[in-house]
Amino acid sequence: MTVTIKDIAREVGVSITTVSRALTGYSDVAEETRRRILETAVALGYSPNVTAQRLQKRRTDTIGFITPTHKPRFSDPFFSEFMAGIGNEAASQNYDLLVSTHAPDSEEEQKVYRRAVKGGWVDGLIVVRTRKNDTRIQLLSERNFPFVAFGRTQDDLDFPYVDEDSEAGMRLSVQHFIDLGHRRIGLISPPPGLNFGVHRLQSYFDTMGDNGLSVQSEWIVTGDMSQVSGFNVVESLLALDSRPTAIIGGNDLMAIGAIKRIQQSGLQVGKDIAVCGFDDIPLAAFVNPPLTTIHQPIYDIGKQTTALLIDIINNRRLANVNILLAPTLVVRESSGKPIG
Repeated sequence: MTVTIKDIAREVGVSITTVSRALTGYSDVAEETRRRILETAVALGYSPNVTAQRLQKRRTDTIGFITPTHKPRFSDPFFSEFMAGIGNEAASQNYDLLVSTHAPDSEEEQKVYRRAVKGGWVDGLIVVRTRKNDTRIQLLSERNFPFVAFGRTQDDLDFPYVDEDSEAGMRLSVQHFIDLGHRRIGLISPPPGLNFGVHRLQSYFDTMGDNGLSVQSEWIVTGDMSQVSGFNVVESLLALDSRPTAIIGGNDLMAIGAIKRIQQSGLQVGKDIAVCGFDDIPLAAFVNPPLTTIHQPIYDIGKQTTALLIDIINNRRLANVNILLAPTLVVRESSGKPIG
């Protein structure tokens, strides 16, 4: 026999409305009454009608994550790690996760964000890899739709975000190589439209300048965040007459691709050329040689952005909706002093 809230109300001796509000977490039910209702519900084997509850709340208890990638699969371990954090935090709070994939800055991506705002198929969205002028965040802010971004923008908008201090991270990696004795430090920069790429590039110039070192324009190349692009663009750095003795990848995948190409050219990573990445994806510790990198807790950031979004959806009072995390340097065998 199916147990209903009417059965619980009869057993406890309260109204059906009181049972309903206690089970859905309303704060206007006395704590002792709530305790008796919950204990009775467990004793009777009550299972809530999730669909009915969602209709009553006019919510879906679902959050959305639209992955900005050109490829039909999650080829970047960053997204896999980040999404695991989102999914586990959502599940722990009885929320579902809806994921879709669209190429960044495409019309299809814009359409799916507009549909999310209009359609009511998610209660909120998590935005990742924010851009300098991000039309996704502009749309969500304009429509007052719940969202949290992993990253900031150059837009004059006040919105909730969790972000890693990219400037501090790049400063750590550049200074690490300078302290080892490197003076010619190359950079594989992220695409210019990504906001964290702007911070990392500026920090590279600033840290070199603070140490009295000039930067040659040919030391900077741009990749698309993929392993293949790191492999391809590092070729121009290797071809320089005075090639860099150290190279920093704007993310781990580009750095790992660069390591492969450096090794193919007959050079030894960590000895002939030092390499550093950014992110500390799980793969970074298992490449040959293991990659020095800037650690950001990708999985935990996924959990943190999700917890913040669910708080916003539920109109909870929040002390801080702008969270900036401090990165750390992880030194592994891909670092080394310059020869000579």
